[in-house]
Amino acid sequence: MRFFSLKKFNWKYIFGEILLLFIGINLAIWFNDWNASKSLQKDKEIALLKIKDELSNNLAQLEESRFKNQKIPSFFDELNSLENKQGDLVLSPDMMNIFVRRYPEFYRKMDSTKVGNQLYKYKGLTKVYLEITDLSNIAWEISKSTGIFHEFGYDCLYQLQGLYHTQDLVKGELKKATEALGNKSIDDLIRVLSFMDQLEAQLEAQYKDMIVNIENCE
Repeated sequence: MRFFSLKKFNWKYIFGEILLLFIGINLAIWFNDWNASKSLQKDKEIALLKIKDELSNNLAQLEESRFKNQKIPSFFDELNSLENKQGDLVLSPDMMNIFVRRYPEFYRKMDSTKVGNQLYKYKGLTKVYLEITDLSNIAWEISKSTGIFHEFGYDCLYQLQGLYHTQDLVKGELKKATEALGNKSIDDLIRVLSFMDQLEAQLEAQYKDMIVNIENCE
């Protein structure tokens, strides 16, 4: 029977090989983790950049459409204030021209009849158009579908979710306003636009705050 002698093994060499193997494995794991972390950070930066661009475009559209749509209640308020008890526009030419120049997109003068000293009874055509905006949420939806939004941090994520929720509310009110206009219900239209103006003011502030502070999400 043969016995193995421990003296025949080069333990220093064996321990050295094990140590090198251990170091190599850990370096490989560290390098893979570093690469993954670097790739994740890059994806996060791209997602945030896309969201920032989306919010900037939405803000520009919102400001333009809000300015135009909120002229509608002003138009009807002024029109009602100028009409007499019979619902007629009896004005001087100067007053009528001022009114027409102020709301050229909503009112067109068609005919007039003189009824008194420098006073005319006007007939006109009223047309109301809603400015329809497509407030995008594509970048936000992509960040959710890929799961990258989990890397944004709680405060940032909370702000973004609140912002896009407000955006959905604005789009919902715009749909109601469109339906009211289609039904020729001016009272409903003005009521919806009044509430929508409050939501749009809130959304506008959220857009501006997020655009400025989105770098904090990194």
